[in-house]
Amino acid sequence: MKYYIGVDGGGTKTAYALFNENKEMVAMVKGPGSNHENYEGGMEQASKIVWAGINSLLMEAKIELKDVAFTLMGLAGIDHQYQHDDMCKRLSDFGLKNFEIYNDGFIVVKAGSTGAAAIGYNAGTGTCCNAIDSDGKMLQLAGLGEFSGDEGNGHWIAMMTYKTIYDDVYLGLGETALTKMFYDEYSIKSREEFLGLVSKFEEDDANTFIMRLIDFFFDAAKLGDKKVLEIIEEMADRGASLIAAHAKQLNFTDDVIEVVLSGSIHTKLPSEIYINRLMELCVEKSGRQMKFNKLSEPPVVGCINWIFQQYV
Repeated sequence: MKYYIGVDGGGTKTAYALFNENKEMVAMVKGPGSNHENYEGGMEQASKIVWAGINSLLMEAKIELKDVAFTLMGLAGIDHQYQHDDMCKRLSDFGLKNFEIYNDGFIVVKAGSTGAAAIGYNAGTGTCCNAIDSDGKMLQLAGLGEFSGDEGNGHWIAMMTYKTIYDDVYLGLGETALTKMFYDEYSIKSREEFLGLVSKFEEDDANTFIMRLIDFFFDAAKLGDKKVLEIIEEMADRGASLIAAHAKQLNFTDDVIEVVLSGSIHTKLPSEIYINRLMELCVEKSGRQMKFNKLSEPPVVGCINWIFQQYV
């Protein structure tokens, strides 16, 4: 029996999955995030995390590394060739053989598409848009945070929610239902108290605070809040621009281009108002017909699909 390892490395957690030759997942373990950009130790620290995770998976499955025919990884933060080469060297030095590394956005394409060519748009902790065309050419857009104008991810939505309330209570730029939601939730009596809560973005439980702001945002969208709908138009327009850029710059030979939507904003917290507008703008900006799939499989499944398409 041959075995294969898939690794989905994100900013907050990493999934390690073992598959057999029938593409069945036979073991999985999870560990800390493996994005080198999040650690003071950089690539050295991240590579040790990945290596430890692989060994933890082998122990869970009660097999040895020599039993693994190939390992494919999608790692957040691997955006350039020098980062790829650095991580590959470090893992090779540990003893890993027969493996390949891509940015984690590309395994989303392989996990959610029915063919080999598709566009993947992820909006979760961060934002990235990756594509593999009919010739096998790969392109990544976004993923550099503010430097690439990333919008639509959870942190961005939370910040825009807070800013919209700030614009309401401090600048008088228009009322929003977000203000009452926020004030009621945190028992705020003055705008100074509201301002003080900006510190929650930096506290240990920041994720809980961010998730609550995201809830407010989508609840207000359902109410038809004008300010929130303007933000949704902005994030849909930016996402559509990324997807359309792939459609125009790469070669997709099928009449209909598959687009895989992944990340919590697209799958766990989807707003039909946002999703529908994103799809409309994608077709409008690209001039192509598109089929949209919300990712239902774990992204790590994209690793085994890719292995069998290209490496077996």
